[in-house]
Amino acid sequence: MLRRLVLSLRYTFRSHTPRAPQRQVGVIPYAVVDGQVAVLLVTSRRTGRWIFPKGGLIDGLTPAEAAAREAFEEAGVEGEIEAEPLGAYRSFKRRGLRPLQIEVDLYPLRVATQHEDWPEKKQRRRHWATVVEARKLLSEPGIASLATMLRQRIQA
Repeated sequence: MLRRLVLSLRYTFRSHTPRAPQRQVGVIPYAVVDGQVAVLLVTSRRTGRWIFPKGGLIDGLTPAEAAAREAFEEAGVEGEIEAEPLGAYRSFKRRGLRPLQIEVDLYPLRVATQHEDWPEKKQRRRHWATVVEARKLLSEPGIASLATMLRQRIQA
């Protein structure tokens, strides 16, 4: 009985200890159409919210290459990815019952090819939007502000 109590307390203290955020990478897929920047949003698998493609780092790939792979897997697009991220945002992801803080570096990816079939097609929807529309659809302000930064940089 005492052993169970000690293990329970140990788990409780561990689970409430602040941890450094888990690093992830993602992309802002974009195209310039008639002088306007359009970005490609995808839905998350679990909640259906509009997001940009993102995922974990991949051994053997640079962060930018891992982000480009996420763009293909989640949105079915390929193109030219920048070597440096535009910026980062923090969010939470569920791991069982506990939220896990993540920090996502977003890389601009100028879309050259959009495939009709891609690995996660049956799990996600995708939608091209102006940056103004994307700001309304994206649920996290940090992501929306990075889309605005991208538009300003491209149109400068």
